[in-house]
Amino acid sequence: MEFLGTLVIILITTSLFGHLASRVGIPAVIGQLFVGIILGPALLNWVHANDFIHIFSEIGVIILMFIAGLESDLTLLKKYLRPSIIVALLGVLIPMVLIYPVGIVFGLTQFESLFLSVIFAATSVSISVAVMKELNLLDSKSGSTVLGAAVVDDVLAVVLLSIMVSLIGTKAGTDTQIPLALTFLEQLIYFAAIYFVMRFIAPLLAKLGTKLLNPVGPTIMAMILCFGMAYIADLIGLSAVIGAFFAGIAIAQTHVAHEVDQSIEPIGYAIFIPVFFVSIGLNMSLAGIEHDLLLIIVLTIVATLTKLLGAGSGAKWAGFSSNEAYLVGAGMVSRGEMALIIAQIGYQSKLISDDYYSAIITAIILTTLLAPLLLKHAARHINY
Repeated sequence: MEFLGTLVIILITTSLFGHLASRVGIPAVIGQLFVGIILGPALLNWVHANDFIHIFSEIGVIILMFIAGLESDLTLLKKYLRPSIIVALLGVLIPMVLIYPVGIVFGLTQFESLFLSVIFAATSVSISVAVMKELNLLDSKSGSTVLGAAVVDDVLAVVLLSIMVSLIGTKAGTDTQIPLALTFLEQLIYFAAIYFVMRFIAPLLAKLGTKLLNPVGPTIMAMILCFGMAYIADLIGLSAVIGAFFAGIAIAQTHVAHEVDQSIEPIGYAIFIPVFFVSIGLNMSLAGIEHDLLLIIVLTIVATLTKLLGAGSGAKWAGFSSNEAYLVGAGMVSRGEMALIIAQIGYQSKLISDDYYSAIITAIILTTLLAPLLLKHAARHINY
C-alpha cells in the first residue's frame, strides 16, 4: 500500500503549493508542476515515475481534457475552425524550421536535428486548459482557437512521428515501417465517427444513465464514453486526450451536461489531475545538467519563441487582434506530455542519442513551466 502514502504526499504538497502560487498571483498549475520537480529525482528524490504515477496521471489528463470539452462551446469551435488550422500549421512549421539548425549547431546529426524539430513542433494544451479555466478564458474566442488548434497539431505530430519512425526503419533495413495510409484512414474514420457519437451515442448513453437506479448514473455513462473514445484514439495512433476532448463535447450537447460536470470535476481536481501535474516535473533530472546547460537554455528559448510567434502569427493572419494573437500563441507554447511521449518513442526507436535525451526532456519541462506564466501575462490584456 505504499502508493497511498505517495498519493497523500502529492495531494498535500500540490494543495499547498497551488495555494501559495495563487496567493502570489501566478497560476496554481505552476506550483503543482514545481511539486514534481521538488519531490522527484531533480531534488528530494522522494517520488518516482512508477506505474501508479503513470496510470493516475493518464487518467488525470484524460479527465482534464474531458472537462475542457464539456465546458467548450461547440458553436465557437466550429466558428474558429479556420483560424485553428492556420494557428496549428504555422505553430508546427516555424518551430520545425528554426529548431533544426539549433540541433546542427550543437553537434546533432541531420537526422537527430530533424527529429528534435518534430519533438518541439508538438503542443500539449492540457496545462494551458487548466490555466485558461482558472482565468475563465476556456470558453472564449482565443480559448476555442487554442483547443481547435491543439487537435490539428496533435494529428500533425502523429503524422510527423510516423514518418520519422518509418524512415529510421528504412535506413536500418528493418520491418518497422508504419503503414501510413492505413493510419490516416483509421484516423479519418475516427473523426467521421465523432458526428455519430454526438448525434446518437451520447444522447442514448445520457438517457440510459438517467434510468439507472444509481444517483451518478449519467456520470458513469459519460465516463464510459470518455474512456472508450480515449482508448480508441490511442489505439489508432492519436493522443488519448483527443478522444476525451470530443467525448466531453458530445456529452455537452446532452441534457445531463451540467450534472456530469458537477460530478466529475471534484473527482478530477481532487485526485487524478494533481498527479498528472506532478508527473510532468518528475521527468526532470539535474544529473549532468552542467554539461548540457547551454543546449537546454537555447532549446528552451527557441522552442518558446518559435511556438509563440508561429501560433501567434497564425492567429494574427486569421484576423485576431495583437493581444488575442499573443494569448493564442502563449496557449500553444506548452509541450507537456505530448512532447515527452514523442521524445520517449524516438529515444526507444534510436532517433535520438543518450547524449542529448536528458537535455531535451529538461527543455520540454521548462517550456511547460513557462507556458502558464505567458498565458497569465497575455490574459491581462484581454477583455472578453
